[in-house]
Amino acid sequence: MEGRVTYVECPRDAWQGFARTIPTEEKAAFLRRLLEAGFDHLDLASFVSPKWVPQMADSEEVLRLLPPPGGRDYLAIVANERGMGRALVARNLTSVGYPFSISETFQRKNTRRSVADSWSLVERMLELARSDGLELVIYVSMGYGNPYGDPWSPDQVVDFVGRLRELGVRRIAIADTYGVAGPERVHEVLAAVAAAHGTVGLGAHLHSRPDPDEVRAKVDAVLDAGVRWLEGALGGIGGCPFAGDELVGNLPTEVVLPYLAGLGFEVGVDVGTLDRLSAEANRLRVQYAG
Repeated sequence: MEGRVTYVECPRDAWQGFARTIPTEEKAAFLRRLLEAGFDHLDLASFVSPKWVPQMADSEEVLRLLPPPGGRDYLAIVANERGMGRALVARNLTSVGYPFSISETFQRKNTRRSVADSWSLVERMLELARSDGLELVIYVSMGYGNPYGDPWSPDQVVDFVGRLRELGVRRIAIADTYGVAGPERVHEVLAAVAAAHGTVGLGAHLHSRPDPDEVRAKVDAVLDAGVRWLEGALGGIGGCPFAGDELVGNLPTEVVLPYLAGLGFEVGVDVGTLDRLSAEANRLRVQYAG
């Protein structure tokens, strides 16, 4: 065996842009089916303003309807201290994720906060998370480049991750928010970060067109850099509006996990259930995406 891969299934990322609200119980039922299939890391909620993401307004109730984590990881995204406050009192939550962009332009667009101000916020959130037994996960947004002309380089990513490590952040995922990074760029960035800071607690959140060869090439780029934490969503659902290509979405789980299993990695999920779960994910998309 090649060892274990940490795979994060991201229904929150898949659902948040749907035009129509999925009923709370229907969300929870789908999440329970994921747990039954063996998924043990779920990005399933967010504590942000319902004005901006109405689909996630019921996150507390969805979490309440799930079984206790029991060693599994239930993650919710937060964008500020108000969201962190909701996370601290939410039932069953184990991790909070904060999108922290290298791009100044995107950080202001996404969180209405500058990069400089975000550093102090990360310190406060890290302290709050530790006090409540939660893990803080940082998603380094625009980690492979940006469309705004803001400064970017692999060395900048290395320095950014280094500063997060110095603060004590243990889990950091480099995100292709722009959705256009090819396998070469993915490998270049991850290998540089791994060489400087190691691969423990280092992950990749990527996007791709629904081409199995392209998906597998990006997975290979991650693995070749020594990284063993990947993320995706059943059906590849979860658009990447910054890519300018409506076909670009999350890595499709039903392609990634069988590929990893075929390479000899332990994935922890019953791959025989993936076609059925992907069909269910696509049914939700058709019914609620609008």
